[in-house]
Amino acid sequence: MLQNVSLTPSRRTLEFGIYRDGDNNLDAIQSSVIDQAVDASAADSRIQFTVEDTTALHSQRLHTDEFTVGDGLIGHVTSEKAHAMSDEANLARFVARTLDNAEASGAKQTWIELVDHGGGDGGGLQTGDGSCMSMPDIAKAISDGVALHAKAHPEDAGRNVDGVVANQCLMATMGFADALSHAGVKWLAASPETMVAPGVTSDVAQAIASHEDDPVAMAKAVVGDVMRARDTDFGKLHAAAAFDVLDLDANKIASAESAIKAFNDLASASAKDGAARQALREDVRSIGGMARIPAGGALPWHADRSAIAVYDTIAGDGRLDATLRTDAAAARDRVSDLVLAHRESRDFGIFGHSDYSDAIGPTVHLPTSRGQIDPWAREGVSETQNAFYRAADQDRLARAIA
Repeated sequence: MLQNVSLTPSRRTLEFGIYRDGDNNLDAIQSSVIDQAVDASAADSRIQFTVEDTTALHSQRLHTDEFTVGDGLIGHVTSEKAHAMSDEANLARFVARTLDNAEASGAKQTWIELVDHGGGDGGGLQTGDGSCMSMPDIAKAISDGVALHAKAHPEDAGRNVDGVVANQCLMATMGFADALSHAGVKWLAASPETMVAPGVTSDVAQAIASHEDDPVAMAKAVVGDVMRARDTDFGKLHAAAAFDVLDLDANKIASAESAIKAFNDLASASAKDGAARQALREDVRSIGGMARIPAGGALPWHADRSAIAVYDTIAGDGRLDATLRTDAAAARDRVSDLVLAHRESRDFGIFGHSDYSDAIGPTVHLPTSRGQIDPWAREGVSETQNAFYRAADQDRLARAIA
């Protein structure tokens, strides 16, 4: 006679939360990330997806569906009145629910993907009126969600959000990296530049699950998946003009911010000399802002520049003091230390064949004219009201050269 056998549920490697805000023009095209999640989970049983999808598809009204996806199957769907997806409290509840599911499935890692429009340090998860959920509020929502899970499940209080995928334009920024690091997030996968919807494929969950103990291999696999993807609606373009995975280790973030602050302070003092000010302005201005779309003249991101490219250009400028060039090189190197993997497109098709070869790593909001400082301020969207901008004295340098 066979003894009784107790079957335990399969242990997942990864709980991958998809938070998709489809209350805008991207609803239909970005809905493909859900189909991709079904396919990815069918191909890899180590992955379960927790989904909150606000959409007008399959209905005459905007509504929110909540469900899980595992083993190629969509679980029970709860359909409700449309959630306020750009509300910090709503995102926090989703983060908590994803962590709850991660505990139940035994997942070793938990990642969150934010699917919508993005606007650099101005934020993302765009509302119907065009405003964005601020970048500090996104990070706070993640931190609050972790706290909600820990309060409800003290036995699992050590669980955190390990990584964030920003399936949005322009979200690889020093400000966002800083905020997420302080929220306990280890990795940020995002583009410093334009993305073409539907953007990041849900296949990246497999890249993450396959390299749970090797962050560098994971990062290379994620970037490879994104940059191999093609969007047939736009002439088979890459999904992103550039894409990075950043290491948000607290010590590395602190080191980068310290080096940037040292450079900013010395550059600000040096700019009191007219010749140095002119050289700094020319060097910064030589790095194209993150709005290289031919018809993008009215877009506000002309001052969001690749940090590595800016500091590298200044470090090589013989017109400037040697100490300032050394500080610029240190800032470049410390920011480079954050980049686990990167690829960029040197010729981005319909975007005027724009060259993004300098779009490596995170951006900084660095204006060279007064009009470039917080260009969305009148709409209530700020790229300067964040901890990094204040701590690194970005405002001081902006005032000196803008």
